Amino acid sequence: MTGALKKIIYNCKQATFLIEKRTLGKITAAESLQLQLHLTGCSICRTYQKQSTLISRLFTGFQSNELRLDAEFKLQLQQRIEKEMNKN
Repeated sequence: MTGALKKIIYNCKQATFLIEKRTLGKITAAESLQLQLHLTGCSICRTYQKQSTLISRLFTGFQSNELRLDAEFKLQLQQRIEKEMNKN
């Protein structure tokens, strides 16, 4: 197995990055293949993908000035996300 293949198969952080990148625009064919390989074996990232898609659909159409989180809440949320992602 090549190093690049191992990297995506065992890297949830990279997979979630590609999920979000795909949501915001386009990913390359190679990135799409890497993501599909990872999603095949990772139920956590499949769940993340479903939740991310749902959130994107729910907030489509809102004006950006209508959605504001205070800085402390954002920091706490980011720390919780990073803690969970680093468990892998």
